[in-house]
Order: sequence, then C-alpha cells, then structure tokens
Amino acid sequence: MKLVSGSGQSPWWDRDVHADRRPFLLARSRITAAVRAWFLARDFLEVETPILQVSPGNEAHLHAFATDLIAPDGTRHTLHLRTSPEFTAKKLLAAGEPRIFELARVFRNRERGMAHHPEFTMLEWYRAQAPYAGLMDDCAALLQLAARTGGQSGFSYRGATCDPFAAPERLTLTAAFARHAGIDLPSTLPAPGGAADPAPLAAAARAAGIRVADDDGWADIFSKVLVERVEPHLGMDRPTLLCDYPLSEAALARPKPEDPRFAERFELYACGLELANAFGELTDADEQRRRFTHEMEMKDRLYGECYPLDEDFLAALAHMPEAVGCAMGFDRLVMLASGARRIEDVLWAPVASA
Repeated sequence: MKLVSGSGQSPWWDRDVHADRRPFLLARSRITAAVRAWFLARDFLEVETPILQVSPGNEAHLHAFATDLIAPDGTRHTLHLRTSPEFTAKKLLAAGEPRIFELARVFRNRERGMAHHPEFTMLEWYRAQAPYAGLMDDCAALLQLAARTGGQSGFSYRGATCDPFAAPERLTLTAAFARHAGIDLPSTLPAPGGAADPAPLAAAARAAGIRVADDDGWADIFSKVLVERVEPHLGMDRPTLLCDYPLSEAALARPKPEDPRFAERFELYACGLELANAFGELTDADEQRRRFTHEMEMKDRLYGECYPLDEDFLAALAHMPEAVGCAMGFDRLVMLASGARRIEDVLWAPVASA
C-alpha cells in the first residue's frame, strides 16, 4: 500500500483505502437519495443558498473561514463561508416559501476529529406555520429512514448502542441536570432580560465534582455540566430529544409561551452523539439584534474577534411567518446508519491536512 511521504498513512485516494471506505460512501449515496425523496414527498422544495455570506453566523463559539470578494473596480469586501444556511433560508421564508430543505455544504473552523470536520454537510429544513413538536416527529422518521437505507438494525458508536426504531425519549434540560448532575437548573437561571449570576450554578457544579474556573460565566458552567455530566448519557438504547433549553442558550429560538425562562429548542442525540439542533424560530428583529450583539461581545472577549450582523437578515425577520426549523449533521447521520467509525469514512474526499 502506497504511503504519503512522511505521513505514515495512505492517502484517501489510495485504491485499497478507497475500497475500504466505498461501502460507507455507497450507503451515503443511498441515504442522500432517500432523504431527498422523503422531503419531496411531503411537499418541501429543495433550495440552494449561497456559501459566501456577509455574516457566517453570530454565535460566540462558532468559528468561520473568511475570504475577500474583489469587485470589478478592485475594491475588497470581506465575506465568510457560512456555518449554516439558516440566514438565507429564513429570507426565503420571508419571501413566501412555506416548506424548504437543503443539503448544504457548511464550514466551521477549529473543528476536526472523529465526529468533526471543517467542511461538512448540513441537512436543514423549515416549516412555516407548523408546530415546534412536529420537528421531533421529523427527526424520529429520518433516523428510521437512514437506518433502513443504510442497512443497520441498530446504531453503535464508541461502545454505545441505540435503537433508531425506538420512540425517542423527550428529556428536558431541567430533568437532565437533575438526573445526571444533581443540579436544580431553574434555581440558577437569570431572570428574562437580566444579567446571569454564575455563583449559584458554579456552587452546584462544584458540588457535582465539576471543575469551575473563577472567571467562568454562567454559559461556560452550563456547557461544562452539559458536556461532562449530561451528554454521555444521551441517546443510549433509544434516541434522546433534549429539549427546553434556557433562553440564554438558544440565540435564534423563541421563548416558550408557558415559561419564558426557557426556549423552544431541542437537540437530537444517538449513542451520546449530537445529531440535530431545532428551534421554534424567533421572529422579533429587535430581540434578535440584542442577542446577536451580546454573542459578538462575548466572542470578542473570548477570542478577540467578531463577525458583522447581517442587516438584510434582520430586515427579513419582520416579514417572516411563524416557523420552525431543524439542522441535522448529515455526515454524522450517515456514520451511524452505515456503521462507519469516523466522519472521514463517509466523506468522498476529506479536506487536506496542512
């Protein structure tokens, strides 16, 4: 088997390597066709939105790639590779499209590993005038469709197993924090619109054996509890829909009508692996601007950089109907549905390493 000089590994295009990966790639092609047919049969319109964006997304911990657009007169404008097709998809909702989906190539910097890749495919779909809980049914149906098409009766990943045909567990963040970390999450929440005092959550996290730094904010501590104590237990035996996130952890989601401290947001897990992120969509442009500004101030403080706001997107929100939307990591779905061990096994051509 030919080796790349100095790397100690064969390139992905080596015939033996490709032969090992080919069954996963063929499964990817079948799943792609099945997913596309599933949406088209439900009167969704497949769309294609631009990869180059003014803003790649305004969440503090998302890291984008930047490039220059050079106009005919030679002037330069900084654009970014999108981290999601969300902003343009919502503009299409504002334009009047009621049901749309896209198998979108997206880009995230600082992300590479067994389940992360800097360029990947995101399956994103939106329903105007539809209930938030309907997205949960969509996710369950897509898991089953992918498993059948990929030829897997069950999912497995890093020693964990999950039955994609079992009814998903619907677990609130409040219940998850209580069950897996012994933390009463509601008692630590900031009041809507108020500043978050990290002290109550910090004390509870330390009591649960989680290391907390003196300068950790509320969101930092929340993330540590979620990653260290909650996520390893999700999607075991059956899928988990982790729902009702604190409003401060759902930058593009609307508040729950019955309790505005929480948002209409859920994430789908299988085998401890996050597969999807879904929202009841926020359509209040002023509130969205406030949240984006807060996120970019945090990003600047943490990473010394921030991204511009997409003013066109904020203007479109005033015309966007009530809607729900979901973003699913398509490559991760294919991994589980084909029995692959890592994300690069299901990519036709991985991004080159430096």
